[in-house]
Amino acid sequence: MKERIVLIGAGSAMFTRGLIADLVSRKWDVDLALVDIDETALRVAENLAKKILQAAGSKIRLTASADRRDVLPGATAVVTTIGVGGRRAWEQDVFVPRKYGIYQPVGDSVLPGGTSRALRMIPAMVDIARDVLEMAPEALFFNYSNPMPAICRAVRKATGANMTGLCHGVFHTARFLASQMNVPIDTLDYSAVGINHLTWFTRIESAGRDAMPILRQTADRKLANGLAAGSLGANFLDQSKTHLDENAPKDETPFCWWLTKMFGAFPSACDRHVTEFFPGMFFREESYFGKTLGVDAFSFENTISYGDHCYEEMTRFANSPDPLPREYLDRIGGEHEQVLDIIESIRTDAGRVYSANLPNEGQVPNLPAGAIVESPAAATRDGLQPLPQPPLPAAMAGALAPRWGWVETTVEAALEASRDKFVQALVLDGAVDSIETACRLADDLLKAQADYLPQFAQEKST
Repeated sequence: MKERIVLIGAGSAMFTRGLIADLVSRKWDVDLALVDIDETALRVAENLAKKILQAAGSKIRLTASADRRDVLPGATAVVTTIGVGGRRAWEQDVFVPRKYGIYQPVGDSVLPGGTSRALRMIPAMVDIARDVLEMAPEALFFNYSNPMPAICRAVRKATGANMTGLCHGVFHTARFLASQMNVPIDTLDYSAVGINHLTWFTRIESAGRDAMPILRQTADRKLANGLAAGSLGANFLDQSKTHLDENAPKDETPFCWWLTKMFGAFPSACDRHVTEFFPGMFFREESYFGKTLGVDAFSFENTISYGDHCYEEMTRFANSPDPLPREYLDRIGGEHEQVLDIIESIRTDAGRVYSANLPNEGQVPNLPAGAIVESPAAATRDGLQPLPQPPLPAAMAGALAPRWGWVETTVEAALEASRDKFVQALVLDGAVDSIETACRLADDLLKAQADYLPQFAQEKST
């Protein structure tokens, strides 16, 4: 299979490593172009890629450029993994809101961190999309960057580019659920519907039989064994009185199991992401079962430290004269792991089903038209085609409802460089305690990210 794949954001070294290991294992006829505006990060990715290809004896043809326009002509697939400002900017998305008592375990999808990140990401992604439309209009166009719904919506709104958002959250959550339900993963069939990082598993079957009762029984067992007596219902909603039983088995998804009990469906992608969609419960100190999100539960600092460590290790291996460790040739899990399967399924018209972020054109009848919905899609010769789903139950649709307005307002704030709409988005997000707080927080985030938001400084001066 002949492909020319352009990876924009190749400085995301773990993604690049995983993608190349997958390519090597497939033995496709491939030209691979790596792009990153950070030339230091690009050299690391390029050197690492060369060493992997050499060790594998691969015939993949590799190029690298800091200018995507050098390599986009002739592309058959474009994959974006950019992170404007990298981990240092990401830190400010999380640390600045902490000054206002807002604690985020991730800070890249919703809450003030996700809103702030969108302001940096959307203009860059719109520029990329315009170049793709001009120079590779027939290419498959996949995005892995967050916040997924806001980026995909903004790109389509501003350019009309046929961008598809991909995320491994549903894929990995399905495997987690199979293990918890004691169901073989190769017998599992499912549908998951919602917004990226809050996607409800509304249907699970194993070997052709309904497995939703097993899921609900698993939730009952988890809650009975893992939470202190009386911690559900009113006490749970009271936040401060809810703690995990010291002697009970620990589970890193107690809130999602609680949601499963109450809503009858499990939400992807587990507590680390899902809690951010319920800020009224969890964004204050010690509000997550007696712990603080991003601090002693899903430590944000540990996430950043791990990313820095991985990059430092890859830099050392990339620049060393020594051969790579053997494991660098092995396929690894991560965000990259389905994109080549999807490309192959499209080229062969295989019709395999994947979770994809696409505009709602009726595939979920009771979600807003045009909103970026994460739901099952079949990979055919016409690309990823969303599959019709039943209407979501009212409670599940209600949990998603506040997010569509937030997405649209965030998109407008980014496209228009509007500080006022940034404030509106922070209010709609639900984490701030007043309009005054939203105004101060917006100004502090704009100041912290000023190097990546010159358009806001121009707006302020006019």
